[in-house]
Amino acid sequence: MGLSAVVPGLATLHFTQSWQIAAGVGAAGFIVAVFILINVRLARSARLKRSGIGEIDRMDGVRFEQYLGHLFRSQGFRAEVTQARGDYGADLVLTQGNRRIVVQAKRYTKNVGLKAVQEVQSAKAHYRANEAWVVTNSQYTEQAKKLARSNNVRLIARDELVEMLLAMKAGTAAAAKRTSA
Repeated sequence: MGLSAVVPGLATLHFTQSWQIAAGVGAAGFIVAVFILINVRLARSARLKRSGIGEIDRMDGVRFEQYLGHLFRSQGFRAEVTQARGDYGADLVLTQGNRRIVVQAKRYTKNVGLKAVQEVQSAKAHYRANEAWVVTNSQYTEQAKKLARSNNVRLIARDELVEMLLAMKAGTAAAAKRTSA
């Protein structure tokens, strides 16, 4: 933000040789930058609220798994939520045509580590799946990212989950609009 005041101010000073005009232009640049920053934060906050990620942050793990089942069904998958205990590392099994995907769901307040990637990778073999995903409302440690890359495990972190939620809500709203028309 400092650059938004300094650069226009110095450029104005260079061309006008007037400190007063340069200070005015610098102040105006700073005010515009603050205005833009506030609007970006408000838009981001409204977007997160629309997505429902705050509700997910308050769910327990089992409810998160069930919610993900609903989310993936909205994307055209057949989603089976596995039993809570003894799931062999998969919380959901998704199928779509020839695709079979095992999903490890982690509703965390901290970063997801190696264990989730290891669990879903072993579940891939057990459930005879061709893909393995870990989905979280949080982020991943660097070790988890590295292991996922080397084992071809897809990691879906908070930002991508928010995008998926917004797409689901947009699709639900469009379907409701079509049925009421």
